[in-house]
Amino acid sequence: MSPHRAIAAVFALHGAVAGSLATRIPWIQDHLGLSPATLGFVLFCPSIGAFVGMPMAARLAHRLGGTIATRLLITLWCAALALPALMPAPAWLFPTFLLYGAAAGMSDVVMNSHAVLVERHLGRSIMSGLHGLWSVGSLVAAGAGALAAQAEIDARLHLGVIALVLVALAAVAGRGLLADATSADAPPPRRFALPSRAIAVIGLLGFCATFAEGSSSNWSALYLTEVTDAGPGVAAAGYTVFMFCMAGTRLAGDRFVRRFGPVATVKAGGVVAAIGGAVVVTSRVPALGIAGFALLGLGIAVIVPLVFVTAGNVGPTPGDGVAGVATITYLSGLLAPAVTGWIADGLSYPAAFGVITGVIVLVPLLAAALRPRTATSTPEPAVPASHG
Repeated sequence: MSPHRAIAAVFALHGAVAGSLATRIPWIQDHLGLSPATLGFVLFCPSIGAFVGMPMAARLAHRLGGTIATRLLITLWCAALALPALMPAPAWLFPTFLLYGAAAGMSDVVMNSHAVLVERHLGRSIMSGLHGLWSVGSLVAAGAGALAAQAEIDARLHLGVIALVLVALAAVAGRGLLADATSADAPPPRRFALPSRAIAVIGLLGFCATFAEGSSSNWSALYLTEVTDAGPGVAAAGYTVFMFCMAGTRLAGDRFVRRFGPVATVKAGGVVAAIGGAVVVTSRVPALGIAGFALLGLGIAVIVPLVFVTAGNVGPTPGDGVAGVATITYLSGLLAPAVTGWIADGLSYPAAFGVITGVIVLVPLLAAALRPRTATSTPEPAVPASHG
């Protein structure tokens, strides 16, 4: 298996884990009798675990090498899928989801760092397509999970079997990953480090895109229900169209990057997304709202992949920039649904998406931060620096 196909498989597997568990959360809630409040606390644990795990990934990758760390962490992430459904009591879910989140954050950082190296090795853009494959993996796994739920298959059996299959596939993909080219004298990552100005600007661009993505993913169906009076099926179509537009654009995004460059691609995407946001805000019929969410998905799709690529080329190793940007974008993904909800509750749904549209307007203004950079030293393995 070539390094490109290997890292592509890793991204698809990572998405498959996320998509598989998402569809069985209702089973876990019903099986353990969780109240909505308890479930909310449980589902916040992965976020805590991810933030704790990212610095740990840095030190692990430094000691083992980026390739071995990627193999180990994607395997751990796949195996963690089976754990939540196996827990016998609600109290066990808290440490389980902390571990699940740590595995998610650690594997996310090292696989994106490794992808930067593979892209450098190939000499052409591949990151957008990799993120597209993550979306495909998530959508396929979510579809399988929905069928399993509809058939009333026990989630312990479903997730256990899927975890075993994904672990086996991760082992196969891991053998094809690009070999490390690290120096034995490479300094260990610092425990804490403030991002450089370049990383901060690149991270802000990623923050804007992730904020729009997180808000649209979580609130599109409710927006269509409350504002356009859409029925449940039509409202769900808004989310589905948004996700499919994102996935499709990411799969094709590398072609646009190769032809027009990252700056022009992101500027155009930002304009399309801003138009989509404006359409959503002004829509009062379901069809127009769905069209707006489609434009949002098309516009923001390639921004985060290009943010990771640029960050990976700032500094001597990909991980130095990727870890910092990953932390910023991850924070945005956490804040977006809550902030959108607060604005919608205090003002209105259109006002909330008006704020989101304003955030998107910053994207074309910040796009110049994605001008191609040449790494400042010989490419090294995916060793993410810790940030706190």
